[in-house]
Amino acid sequence: MMKRKPLRWNEARDGQHLRQLLVTGKAFSLLSFSSMLFFIMLGLAGMLHQQSSESPIHSMKGFAAAVPGGFFGDMLEMEMPSFQSGMQSDSFTSREISSFMMRTLTSINPSTPGGLLAAELPGMASDAFLIRKGIGTDANVGPKDHLPIEGPQEEKDNGQGTEAPEGDTGAVEQPGADPDDSGSGGEQPATPISPPAEEPSTGDSKIAFIYHSHNRESWYPEVENKDANSTTKNITLVGKRLAEKLEEEGVGAMHSDTDYPTAIKGYRWELSYKYSKKTVQEALASSDDLKFFFDIHRDSQKRKYTTVDINGVSYAQVYFIIGHKNPNWKENEEFATKIHEELEKKYPGISRGIWGKTAATGNAEYNQSLASESVLLEIGGVENTLEESYRTADALGEIIAEIYWEAEKVSGEEQ
Repeated sequence: MMKRKPLRWNEARDGQHLRQLLVTGKAFSLLSFSSMLFFIMLGLAGMLHQQSSESPIHSMKGFAAAVPGGFFGDMLEMEMPSFQSGMQSDSFTSREISSFMMRTLTSINPSTPGGLLAAELPGMASDAFLIRKGIGTDANVGPKDHLPIEGPQEEKDNGQGTEAPEGDTGAVEQPGADPDDSGSGGEQPATPISPPAEEPSTGDSKIAFIYHSHNRESWYPEVENKDANSTTKNITLVGKRLAEKLEEEGVGAMHSDTDYPTAIKGYRWELSYKYSKKTVQEALASSDDLKFFFDIHRDSQKRKYTTVDINGVSYAQVYFIIGHKNPNWKENEEFATKIHEELEKKYPGISRGIWGKTAATGNAEYNQSLASESVLLEIGGVENTLEESYRTADALGEIIAEIYWEAEKVSGEEQ
């Protein structure tokens, strides 16, 4: 009996140690599981926050784009009696309220039935959205992309449009090559526009760079072919007009009218932004003064969505496109917003607003990561005329120059 007592005592001690180990193990497992849950929840919260901050649909920006502008003017007048809004007073409509609530809760636009299918069928989802709307903009009608018909199209001038400027044949002259040489060459270099001898002026410094990723985009009233593309009468004429207007306002500008289908061996339309990115990079390397960058296109929407009458004169409306694949897209949006707001003050209705696009709806970068003050402009639509687009280019040049000179004035005062 005396020999068994130590054994019983050892067994009891070992059992106690085992129980302690089990309790410690349970506590450790519980703490590990709780920590894992905590970090999972923290990660999910971060993802949700990032998504909500990047998608204006679920933010006050999306709300601002969906309701009348006069509503916000009324709100400010209620809080600041001295503030007098110049915008016409508006109120919510039942359609705007229900549409906003539906899009906020489900991300489905009730005005677009395809959104219901997009939620179920991969590849149909469209994450494009209106960030900021212009006066009278239909929030449900965005820019329309159009793929060109493969193969050359016969071009015919029907005599209704404005002729291309005299001496502008639209031919692409290869650098360092004879114009009559039919061999293949590189891109056509950007052409500086000679500034007039008027003040104020940036002199020889070029501030704005204007180019065209889809340089052959044309208009049905100007040419007769199936996809409204042209090698001569196309969107590059509008870009040149904008550059000339900027120079007239004293802001140095460079314009590239490179015809990529002939400049690029093995050209592929879907790689358009890759080609134009090289054009922008070369421009940046050639000048330290370049500040503003504009990729000018024309929309494929019908005339009723792309035209406005201002004081009895028709203008091609402009849409500002912001690519959300660019991580710093908000800086580009701020630049677009300055132009949009000033345009609306002087030319009410000429801006269709600012449209955001993700990778689900196109390139979604548009070379905008190369510069914070870079934006894609959709000027007019496929049914507008060259003359209407020229008027809008003049209005843009006037406003962009005012923004530049105002910024220079502020910078000078700060120094």
